[in-house]
Amino acid sequence: MIQKYPIGIQDFGELRRGGYVYIDKTPHIFRLIDQGKYYFLSRPRRFGKSLLLSTMKEIFLGNQQLFKGLWIEDKIDWQRKSPVIHLDFSQLTYQATDLKTKIIAELHKIAADYGVSVSGIDAGDYLRELIRQVYQKYGQVAILIDEYDKPIIDFLEDTDRAVAHRELLKNLYSPVKGLDPYIRFFFLTGVSRFSKVSIFSDLNNLHDITIHPQYATLLGYTQAELEQYFDREIDLLAQNEGVSRHEMLEKIRTWYNGYLWGGKETVYNPFSVLNLMSQQQFGNFWFATGTPTFLVKKLREKFTYNLEEVQLSEIQLGNFQVENVDEMALLFQTGYLTIQNKIEDIYTLSYPNREVRHALLQFMLSDFSGKKQISPLIFNMLQHLQQRNYEQFQDALNTLLANIPYEQFMERYEAFYHAIFFMAFSLMQTYTQTEVQTAKGRIDVVVYTPDAFFVIEFKVNGSAAEALAQIKAKGYHQKYLHQNREVVLIGLGCADKEVKELITESLG
Repeated sequence: MIQKYPIGIQDFGELRRGGYVYIDKTPHIFRLIDQGKYYFLSRPRRFGKSLLLSTMKEIFLGNQQLFKGLWIEDKIDWQRKSPVIHLDFSQLTYQATDLKTKIIAELHKIAADYGVSVSGIDAGDYLRELIRQVYQKYGQVAILIDEYDKPIIDFLEDTDRAVAHRELLKNLYSPVKGLDPYIRFFFLTGVSRFSKVSIFSDLNNLHDITIHPQYATLLGYTQAELEQYFDREIDLLAQNEGVSRHEMLEKIRTWYNGYLWGGKETVYNPFSVLNLMSQQQFGNFWFATGTPTFLVKKLREKFTYNLEEVQLSEIQLGNFQVENVDEMALLFQTGYLTIQNKIEDIYTLSYPNREVRHALLQFMLSDFSGKKQISPLIFNMLQHLQQRNYEQFQDALNTLLANIPYEQFMERYEAFYHAIFFMAFSLMQTYTQTEVQTAKGRIDVVVYTPDAFFVIEFKVNGSAAEALAQIKAKGYHQKYLHQNREVVLIGLGCADKEVKELITESLG
């Protein structure tokens, strides 16, 4: 039987009634409800935050029939129902209107659903009245707030409006701490944890489970879940590509696994996995749903292009201010980087998987170079090397350099060569290593093909002969000899925004 994939479906009731595949996360949800009361969870877009809150909502409303066959079905008292105040900021259309008006209108709507009326001066007054009146009529309230930070994230390039929205949200959440007796459960989700929002200062018992090991797999799919719920699809993918199941599992892992939020177990991007299983072909599914224009602009301004091993402190990782956005922390919180390891309070971040690494490098290289179509050019560069068409290879490198505005290039002269070459060669994926460390120095690039190793060095305001001489003098090529492949040394001489000369030497 062909499974139905809940791509874009965020309503748990619709998902279950429609017979869509659901990876059972109810053991985690039960633990949250049973062991605590106030929570915050940060996860990137398209990772299932909205579905998680929708699932919680149905539990509090006592809709037991939706949980038939799931772990939680016989674990809780379904007779203990609670009213739910569910605010989803991803559904509020405030871009062209006043955010306060939209929030108050939404609180009025929820009040009408429960047969109460609310009033006040500001959004915090309305929320306070709503909680009190719903409690008086129905008992303790479950409060579920989704994408709380979207009104801030949407305006990071408009600091004044982002700050105004932050202050409005601070006002909205300020009553929560004083209403503890009325609240059964409080769960807040978002992409980022912004400082100066009262929910993180006033509500000091808010439990941030973003990188808590116990909840590292609350969202996203584990390896075991992937193999359990998509067993038939994995076999079909392997059959279609003519590889073994083991090889296909490794390919899926390389493309979509790698996210780590505490603990030791990484998870898959659920949106990409669902699209892979549905379409039966690999692609940049998650990345394509939202391009990181603001982030790449920040990276270009600071001339940051190597994201392989970024180090941040625990404080940097979990908090930042609207007025001074830390682009590395935001890259982590938005899913473009993930935790690789932690030593004391220092985290090392890197790309989670092939999908994100390849797509973000393409996007960054396009932005840095001003060249819109990057993939064909990178593919041709590799082809030129494999076919020993060195003149065309040189032309391809110059094509990348050609569109960069002259003044912008001259401002960071040598660094621009390094940046463009680093990203271009990095996009050759498993065929390339950049900035390879040796005992006597660092090789700029090594490109691997089935029949050759290409050891590449470039000199800015120097000759190709000097670059080639450096390879030999420092023995960069030595470890590639005697491996039944040709070793080709390539020296590039660069000046005036151009690779002016290229010379090669083959060592057989």
